[in-house]
Amino acid sequence: MAPRADDAEGEVSVGTRASDSEREAWLQRAKPFLTGALHEVDPLLPALVEVLRNTGAAECWHKHGTFLEHLQDVYRILKLWDSPNHVARCGLFHSAYSNSYVNLAIFQPDVDRQRVRDLVSSEAEHLIHLFCIVPRHALIHDMLLFQFTDDELLAGLTQQDPKCLRKLRNILSPEGITVKHIRTGEDVQLPRSVVAAFLYLTMADFIDQLTGWQDTLFGNESGTLSWSGNNWTALWPGDGKPGLWMSAISRMGVLLNIILREEEIGIKVPPVFNNCTAILDPEDQIRARDLYWEAVHFKSKGTELLGRVESLLKQACAANPWVGEPHVLLAQVCLSRDEFETAEEEASKGLCLLLQWGTNWDKRVSWEGWVAWARVLHSKAQEKVWCHSAWDILNLGLVK
Repeated sequence: MAPRADDAEGEVSVGTRASDSEREAWLQRAKPFLTGALHEVDPLLPALVEVLRNTGAAECWHKHGTFLEHLQDVYRILKLWDSPNHVARCGLFHSAYSNSYVNLAIFQPDVDRQRVRDLVSSEAEHLIHLFCIVPRHALIHDMLLFQFTDDELLAGLTQQDPKCLRKLRNILSPEGITVKHIRTGEDVQLPRSVVAAFLYLTMADFIDQLTGWQDTLFGNESGTLSWSGNNWTALWPGDGKPGLWMSAISRMGVLLNIILREEEIGIKVPPVFNNCTAILDPEDQIRARDLYWEAVHFKSKGTELLGRVESLLKQACAANPWVGEPHVLLAQVCLSRDEFETAEEEASKGLCLLLQWGTNWDKRVSWEGWVAWARVLHSKAQEKVWCHSAWDILNLGLVK
């Protein structure tokens, strides 16, 4: 089953080549994160990161690294999605008081709220505090996402289907929604705009941290992210396989898109899944992941390797065209065959997707590493030269 999509502007269309200007625009937006020039993103950012480091965030564990790394990665995703400062700063401090998912209270909400306000602004701190006291899993999944089928979401988005919109308003009224404070049990009223912001933040939060390890932990064999399993003996970090989170994130994106058409809250639709107009079928997601995993573990050498891996990667791209890494590896295969034009197209496509996500799907290597490798491949494809020895491959690295 192919991903269902509608045409949208501002996104690399499935199966087409990203323009040079589009690719360069995304690179320029990402440059401060790639070079470490954080002050260019927000003059306060270096100081905020240092505060987080001094409070112990760099020593705390998180799902694929440290807590500080996760907070910075979520911030990067949000800024690449063109988030306003108060939303991005919420992302940077999003679990700082601890929340319904994790116990990482590097600040104490009963004594440190004014300090956090002084650091990030009152608007950002208010959002951070709410984010840390609501039952986010119940809100996002049980109360919202699991109430709609894929067909209902797409009909609500593309056709403004009255039935879907009425159902959404019954769940999330114009006045908002009431949830329980996770510590006191008191009612917390969330305006629609805050719910939309939390859906947006949850997308960024999840795509940075979810890997195949959580699939094993929660029995996510179906790829629907239903959190129904309980394999608490699953050894971290798992086998490195990409996580089956993309289908659920595509559903979140469409739901967010529907809400944003009715709520002006200063955030833009994320530039993924054709600006959140497509839903990736869970079975296609699994098939693409398995084809990709077979490709990267194929053991033969030479022309047999190239032929089989090319076939596997092309099938993976067809099943899930929204992820960059298969395109990047396909570019390397094409370079090895001196198919420079196709290699350039695939490298450009993969690079743009990596930049638009702001994170990596294959988390065996960092996002920065994937971006650098894609740029190396793209440059070599433009030069129409490639390596034909192992030592030449090791000599690669310079990004022009």
